[in-house]
Parts: sequence; structure tokens; C-alpha cells
Amino acid sequence: MRRQKYLTISAMIAYLAYIGMFIPLSTDLYLPALPMMSEYFSASEFLVGLTLTIFFFVFAISMILFGPLSDKYGRRPILIFGAAIYTAASFACAEASNIYFLLAGRFFQAVGSGAVITVATTLIKDCFRGKVMRKILAITQALGVIAPMVAPLVGGLLLTFTDWRGSFYLLTILGAINLFIAFLFCETLPEHKRYHGGILNSMTLLLEVSKKKYFIAVLIMFAFLSKPYMAYLSSSSFIYIEHFALTAQEYSYFFAVNSAASIAGPIIYLKLKNNLSNVAMLKLCFVVAMTSGILVLSIGKISAIMFLLAFLPFTIIGAVSRPFAMEILLLEAKENVGTAASVINFVPTLFGSLGMMLGTLPWGNFISGLGIIMTTATFLSLVLWILIKQRKFGVASQNASDLT
Repeated sequence: MRRQKYLTISAMIAYLAYIGMFIPLSTDLYLPALPMMSEYFSASEFLVGLTLTIFFFVFAISMILFGPLSDKYGRRPILIFGAAIYTAASFACAEASNIYFLLAGRFFQAVGSGAVITVATTLIKDCFRGKVMRKILAITQALGVIAPMVAPLVGGLLLTFTDWRGSFYLLTILGAINLFIAFLFCETLPEHKRYHGGILNSMTLLLEVSKKKYFIAVLIMFAFLSKPYMAYLSSSSFIYIEHFALTAQEYSYFFAVNSAASIAGPIIYLKLKNNLSNVAMLKLCFVVAMTSGILVLSIGKISAIMFLLAFLPFTIIGAVSRPFAMEILLLEAKENVGTAASVINFVPTLFGSLGMMLGTLPWGNFISGLGIIMTTATFLSLVLWILIKQRKFGVASQNASDLT
């Protein structure tokens, strides 16, 4: 690990995990309040759901911009800028007087998040190597799921003595903590390794990354697997609260149980990595994801518990596939790691924002809609892998992990 003056290795790992929590915290914390917000602002479910969709869409675009900038100016200034913007935007969301001001606040929250998450992903490659990097990916993923597990519980608890604004005030405080730690962080990208062209020219680094067909194909394949979970994220409160008539607090318990299952994902990933090939692991992901989608369609409407049990396998296998995908893609990134990291985060986030939008469409029944999204996305991912196996997009780089 590149030496840090104020942060030990353990502190650095904890900080990376903390940064990784910002996205689920920024979404899951106020999920129990979505129906309340719809009534408060006299806005449709789709418009309130747009506070989630716009966040992920802008977050994706933001990462694309800040990846090359981190390769040019270094990690630290981008990290500080992102933390500052996120904190200010969170406070603006808490003070929003109507749905459109809230959407604007979410826009800038996403800009700050994009900068922070891009740097966090890059730091894993900057600071760690080999098996250590694999373990760090698993650790940060495991710690990162604490946020989606705890956030709805905290959000539901906040609603017992405050309104939806309380969630955004809490995000403001958490953003300020991140900003403080960012000032303690020491730069990990030496001057001689930075991109020395102009700002606009630095964006051409994105074109170089996009020309790597195998890298992009693998990235899109895993992005298809991530999309259904984001559809679940945007529709879960309407499924549990409106379809199954649970209270906001009861919903937060069900959501937390599902999120808690994610903790097992990175642990399972490390175990499987030692016993299965990459191809065998990927096949397992496809089988479990498709089975879960079929279960949601067939038994998910019976009760809240049956829906939870039907979706649970998808949650677990998704937590397995995330560090799996990250390791493969980071090993493919040989240079301009900041730019590569921005693309690695951009594509699944873009697909996720699409999943969120699809999840809140007027399906008539959100559970059926979610099941259709799960099975269709898994099928498309499988088709793409078959094309990758046929070497339609070239082969993996030397010393990288192969999926064929």
C-alpha cells in the first residue's frame, strides 16, 4: 500500500468501506418515506421515484467526467471536491420546498457521489495488489452492505419522530465526516504517472478505454445482472407498503433482512474463488439469478415473506458477482486506472438507473414487473457471455482473469 501519513492500512480499508456506503445511504435511507413524500409534495409515484432515478443517472455521468480528471490532477483534490459538493447538496435536499428543488438537490448529490466513488475504486488498484486486492474488494463489499441493511431501519426510525427531511439532514452530517477525512488523505498518484495533456484532451482517455472490446463486453454482461436489484430498490417500498399493506417500520425490517443477506456474498465469493473457475462461478450466477426471477413471478405475490424468500437468492448472488466483476475488470485496467474505474462504475450505474425507472413503471403489479425485469436481464447477460465465449470481442489481457 502507498504510504499514508494519517491513515493506517486498517483505517484506509475502513475509509474505503465508508465511501462505498454513500450510494446505498443516499438511496436506501429515505426509501421508507417515499409514499409519504408522494403525499407531501402531491406528486406521482413516478415523479417521487425520479429522485432515485435522476441520482443514479447523474451519478453515472459524473463518474465518467471525474475519472479522467483524477488521472490528470490526482485523487485527493477530486475526493475533497466530491465530498464538499455532496455535503452541500444533502443540506439543500433537506431544505427543499417542493419536488423540483429536491430533484435539483439530488442532481448535485449525484455529482459529488460520482467524484467520491470513482476515487474510491481507483484507490483499491492504486494501493493494493494480488490476493490482498481480492480480500480488500471482499472486505469493502461486506462492510458496504451494512449501509443498505441499516439505512431503511434508521430511515423508518427517523419517521417516528421527524419527517422525510430527517434522512437528508443525516446525510449532510455523514457527508461532512467524509469531507474531514478526505483532508487527511495523502495523494496516491505520483506526478510522473499523471496525464499531462489538456483538460478536454483528458476526456479522450475514455475513448481509449471504450476501444477495449473484451473489457466493455464483460462490463456490460455484469451490468445486466445488476439492473434488477436497482428495480427492486425503487419499487420495494410500494411492494411492501402498498401491495402487502405493511407499515413503513415493518417495511424497513423486511428490507433490512434482504440487505443483511448481502453480507454473505463477499464471503461466499472468497470461498468459491478458491474452488471454482471463473466460468463455473459465472454459470452459478446465471442459474441462481434466473431461478430467483422465476420464483418472484410464481410465488412472490402470495405474501411479504414469500416475496422476500423469492428475491433473497438474487440478493446473495448479486453480492457475489460484484467483487467478482470488480476483480476481473480492474485486472484488465493496465493504465489510466482512474478513467477505467470511472467506466467500471459508469456502465452498471447507468443500467441501474434504467432498472430503477423500469421498476416504477405502471406495471399494474410491481411484483410481476420486477420478475419480468429479473428474468429478461439475466437472459440478456447470458447471451452476451455466450458471445464472449465465442471470442466475438477478443480475449482477456495477459495475466488478467479469463471468462472463456
